[in-house]
Amino acid sequence: GSRVTGRHDPDALLPQAIFGNWLATRLIRLFWGAAWTDLGPFRAIRWEACERLGMADTNFGWTVEMHVKAARQGLAGEDVPVSYRRRIGRSKVTGTIYGTLAAGTKILWTIFREAIRASG
Repeated sequence: GSRVTGRHDPDALLPQAIFGNWLATRLIRLFWGAAWTDLGPFRAIRWEACERLGMADTNFGWTVEMHVKAARQGLAGEDVPVSYRRRIGRSKVTGTIYGTLAAGTKILWTIFREAIRASG
């Protein structure tokens, strides 16, 4: 589900999330040719396909790991616009400097780690 192409409250996604999402999806497009617009939490996948991915990450890198491994294995994917509203309360990830830096570092690390694995 793409929060970027769907309807959303004007302040539903914080600037750091918008930029991070943009950067990560562009890197995935550059390395693997997959043109997703959002690495958000909404996705659907057949169980058999998910098992083949061999998911390992247990925190911030999970969503990007799924997108990258799906692209590397040639799984078909598409963005589906989803509505997204402003969060009630503060996010532990994008709502704090530590959370933003930790998530951003892990997401970029996962992308580059997978790119190195694919090339070697």
